[in-house]
Amino acid sequence: METHNQWMQRALQLAEYGRGRVSPNPMVGCVIVHDDVIIGEGWHRAYGGPHAEVRAIEDADAKGHAHLLYEATAYVTLEPCSHTGKTPPCADLLVSRKLKKVVICNRDPNPLVSGRGIKRLSDAGVEVECDVMSAAGLELNKRFFKAMNREKPFVILKWAETADGFLGYRDGRPLHISNRISNMHVHRWRSEEDAILVGYQTALTDNPLLNVRHWSGINPVRVVLDRHRQLPADLHLFDGQQATIVVNYEQDTTIPESPERYSEASVAYMQVSSGSDEIAQLLGGLHTRKIQSVFVEGGAAVINSFLQSGLWDEIRRCQGPSAIGDGVQAPAPRGTLVSSQKIGDDLWTFYRND
Repeated sequence: METHNQWMQRALQLAEYGRGRVSPNPMVGCVIVHDDVIIGEGWHRAYGGPHAEVRAIEDADAKGHAHLLYEATAYVTLEPCSHTGKTPPCADLLVSRKLKKVVICNRDPNPLVSGRGIKRLSDAGVEVECDVMSAAGLELNKRFFKAMNREKPFVILKWAETADGFLGYRDGRPLHISNRISNMHVHRWRSEEDAILVGYQTALTDNPLLNVRHWSGINPVRVVLDRHRQLPADLHLFDGQQATIVVNYEQDTTIPESPERYSEASVAYMQVSSGSDEIAQLLGGLHTRKIQSVFVEGGAAVINSFLQSGLWDEIRRCQGPSAIGDGVQAPAPRGTLVSSQKIGDDLWTFYRND
């Protein structure tokens, strides 16, 4: 089992390289081992592109190891797919190349797979072992698993507050709380999520870009709560540089069939009804639009509404060194404190909703 963990750890490391680039697919890595030597490895690099198993076999072929596959073991972080989507079934590929054994980290909850990949391999005489380092795999793909099992996106609440607990001045004057390195971290986090969400007041007062200009990655879909569609059209949110979804009470646009619609910068409208379940409606609508994660950046009213609803998964709170004496009160974090980190003078604390 220790050897299994060694190779699966490498497969999980490879899978991580796809973060922020493969959604709504899961991150997947694959390592092919023969006589305790890696002869091929790969990972799912982009939505619509070859899966990890395909990349790993291509790597083995390119290195002249094709003749060793029938005696080799493939370590893959998720059950190989058994259906034709953007690409052919990976289970069939592993069978056709006569892999001796396949070791799997997590079973796929997708109804299109859900045990069928394992059955396809077993029926063809391939030895299959499951649930190796499964906890690590569940953590890696927690966004995907939540979308599949609970039909809601994974929600991360982020805010920065002063040393004395304020988000900003009451009159909306600009206030820089976090330092430059913290801001880079925030932009990296944005690049890892499908969508970024702000409320009406933040959009109007701060006119944010909500992109990843301080990091290299894919811009998230911008989501803004504008219940009565009153935001001015000249805001950055409507600049055509990336897709924006306006959550409102009045209009709903046709739900696109695939996440590729977000490759075109556009403005779409998602209708919710007034009531105590607005957050649930919002998250359900985003799930239907194949958005698996949302990075919520406030302001105070929006963050507090998520906290009160209980429909959140993580908190990332930055406490800067400056104090302003009075202002907009910062939310009180909830859940379990998981870890903390100092970035210069900024203190970041991370919470999980158990």
